[in-house]
Amino acid sequence: MPITVKTFTSTHDAAAALSSDRSARYLGGGTLVMRALNEGDISISTVVRANDHAMSRIDATGSRITLGAGVTFARILAERELAFLHAAARSIGGPAVRNMGTVGGNLFAPVPYGDFTVAMLALDATVSLQGGLGGRDIPVEEFLQSRDRQAGALVLAISFAKPGSADAFRYRKVARIKPKGGAVITLAAHLPANGGRIVGARVAFGSMAATPIRARAAERALEGRSLDSSTINAAAAAAVEGTSPGDNALASAWYRREIVGVHLRRLLSGQE
Repeated sequence: MPITVKTFTSTHDAAAALSSDRSARYLGGGTLVMRALNEGDISISTVVRANDHAMSRIDATGSRITLGAGVTFARILAERELAFLHAAARSIGGPAVRNMGTVGGNLFAPVPYGDFTVAMLALDATVSLQGGLGGRDIPVEEFLQSRDRQAGALVLAISFAKPGSADAFRYRKVARIKPKGGAVITLAAHLPANGGRIVGARVAFGSMAATPIRARAAERALEGRSLDSSTINAAAAAAVEGTSPGDNALASAWYRREIVGVHLRRLLSGQE
């Protein structure tokens, strides 16, 4: 089946092309779309591209960080201001994948991938969309809940507030093949503190549902408390609540439910 490639100089035109053709897919780094094409996905007949430099822009100079949808994980690893995201970026595939894979594409990655999106969910990121159901900024949590209906929208950027301290943001990926294997589970936590107590706790899991999800029961166990062993144990005990993991070649749903509390405890305790 022949594939039509359409390249536009503006994101507006690229978004219009995506919205008007159900068989069109946007090509950023290609780590998802090219794989689908190489595996014979006949639902794709048109590939859309945009040569807009704004999509590869990084703004990390202020208190709020903006990453263009076309920013690669290799770019993130080269930015000193984004050091708190280096662990998440480094956990994405090997060097070749990190050189091509993009922030925007990762939002659409299916389980057991999409690890960077787990970090974005913990950081309460906002996704900027154009076209389709877009033309607006929406919380990444809302985006993930409606992701299957966003096929006709073009992701322009993702933005979030920079963590206030070096230890406020934490990330952990559990994989059988390190460092580039698919995730058994992925965990991220943003724990802002005021007066020694956590205020605005956000904990996110990957591979514990069909898309990355917030661990709301764990958040409630952390909120308003100091991060001591009692609080950490309470959060770990609540970790599995509200999750719905599936089985795949990497792990069973039962195994994921068994270990998520263990790894949340390690994440919150600062253990390797």
